[in-house]
Amino acid sequence: MTTASGVAERLLSLRARITSAARRVGRDPGKITLIGVTKRVDATRVAEAVSLGLRDLGENYVQEARQKIHAVREILAPGKTPQALRWHGIGQLQRNKVREAVALFDVIHSVDRIALARELDQRAGQVGRRIEVFLQVNLSGETQKGGVPPSLLGELAAECAKLPHLVPLGLMALPAESRDPEAARPVFAALRELARGLCDAVGSDRFVALSMGMSHDFEVAIEEGATHIRVGTALFGPRES
Repeated sequence: MTTASGVAERLLSLRARITSAARRVGRDPGKITLIGVTKRVDATRVAEAVSLGLRDLGENYVQEARQKIHAVREILAPGKTPQALRWHGIGQLQRNKVREAVALFDVIHSVDRIALARELDQRAGQVGRRIEVFLQVNLSGETQKGGVPPSLLGELAAECAKLPHLVPLGLMALPAESRDPEAARPVFAALRELARGLCDAVGSDRFVALSMGMSHDFEVAIEEGATHIRVGTALFGPRES
């Protein structure tokens, strides 16, 4: 049955495409986390995706996450204990937003400097939490995208591995924009190799996850080893203005 929003149909299609891409390279589709990116998506559509089984949601901005998380909870179970969802902070994070980010998000995908890592660790400790993090690496050379240069990644990773309230999961990258999904493949492959190098340096149980791939290129990302893909438009349809 076709729904008015189209979320159910798109989610079904996404899951089939994830399975197909994983199997092409001999991977287990169950090891790939689909993060529904809710930037400028109304809470009703987000709640619909949750009701269909989506459990990981991503927001770019703290201020939008604050409103969205509350609104989704109220739609799903007003006045009751919220469902077990994992909210991911996937946008660039300024230090003055860290206190609130620690309260809102379970995972931060954009740690790109030691000062930010230390601030996250301090704030998480103050509220008795441990925050899972990805280190964002700038492999495209575009300064507006943020990310630590590959030459400084080892220093950042070593610091994060020592901080008691951070749980390093892996690396994240944003390729340069292109209509051709294949244009992102070298970046995805490079991120995978950087992660392998870190595993050798700091221990095989850290930095094994790869947050890479979005609506237009997630299948290529999966073929190159993505464990977390961040999908917005392909799941929720066009964003609100």
